[in-house]
Amino acid sequence: MNLLENYIFGRIFRMFVAALIPVLAIIWVTQVLGRINLVTDSGQSIGSFVALATYMLPTLIPVVMPFAVIIGVTQTLQTMNNDSELAVIDASGAPRRTVYKPALILAGILCIVSFGVDNFLEPVSRYGMRKTIAATYADLLSSVIEEKAFRKIDDGLYVQISERMQGRVFKGLFVADSRDPRFEMVYYAREGAVDESGGTLIMKDGEIHRKIEGRSVSVIHFDSYSFDLSELSASRGQATLRAGDRDLGFLFNPDPNDPYYKEKPNDFRAELHRRLTDWFFPVTFALISLMVAGSAHSHRERRLHPLISALFLAFVFRWSAFYLANRVEGGMNSPAPLYAFMVVINLLLLAGIYRSVTRLDRDSLFPRVADSCAQLYGRLVPGRAKSGGAA
Repeated sequence: MNLLENYIFGRIFRMFVAALIPVLAIIWVTQVLGRINLVTDSGQSIGSFVALATYMLPTLIPVVMPFAVIIGVTQTLQTMNNDSELAVIDASGAPRRTVYKPALILAGILCIVSFGVDNFLEPVSRYGMRKTIAATYADLLSSVIEEKAFRKIDDGLYVQISERMQGRVFKGLFVADSRDPRFEMVYYAREGAVDESGGTLIMKDGEIHRKIEGRSVSVIHFDSYSFDLSELSASRGQATLRAGDRDLGFLFNPDPNDPYYKEKPNDFRAELHRRLTDWFFPVTFALISLMVAGSAHSHRERRLHPLISALFLAFVFRWSAFYLANRVEGGMNSPAPLYAFMVVINLLLLAGIYRSVTRLDRDSLFPRVADSCAQLYGRLVPGRAKSGGAA
């Protein structure tokens, strides 16, 4: 990059960091506070709380980063336009790619970061977070719950024990689970214990009362039954890893004998295609910013701040991609519409940028391919002027 491109890149990067850190911190704190009662009620140390908070952070970075990109690029370009810097750049004869190149380079770097976090760091952190929560619930059951008193473990999940013995063993166990609106589960057991790993509550000599809405209650007697604390799910008897906890290699070639895969194979398909598309969001969001605020304009031309328009388009795009991914997860659609949506949106953004620059810049900005994109854009948006406006 030349001197001017380095200057623009530095401004965009500083604005990106200034937007990323506060937004990430706010979302991170709200997520951590949702778990703080679990940690404090179970008597965990500050180290366990810090570990749980650290495991949550990689799951938030890929979500927040694209929005920080759109804020950084749009706000930087709008500030440069207000200071007449964009007009001076155009007047000096510099090609428009001088403004676009730094934003796209930063977005490309962040795409690589997002891909690495999504596919390598996040699965490890999710697994660590699951183990920490499992140990926390185990301590909550084995040492904190008072005898002969109901204790709320989670929304719709209550536990009572009659007597606590040594070694995480207790007598007279009662568990009421109504978290799933489709049915209610009630567990009775003469004896219960938390295993050494802290991931499973083992109940012995008891009954399961299951009531499905509109049907009679079914009663199942058992000699031994395991209740998964890491998943907090009454419908499974052993710990499982969800699709989001798996690495990219497993998603490409899942184990057909995996219990969670056999139960919900569409979750693994949806997670795979989500990871193969979400990593490109920083580039898409940067293109939105460049289309909205990438050219010099007077204050009379726009009554609405470009950042508002850019964020609105970003939220619509993000919601649409999320909707298409959910349809794959529900088994109602193939992944083809998700990929087609990503390709079409990015081509339209390129075409919108191409049509907003002067004819002189068009020859050097996006050759041939962009010209085809511009024709597609003109057909889908007929109200747009056919000739590019002066920059």
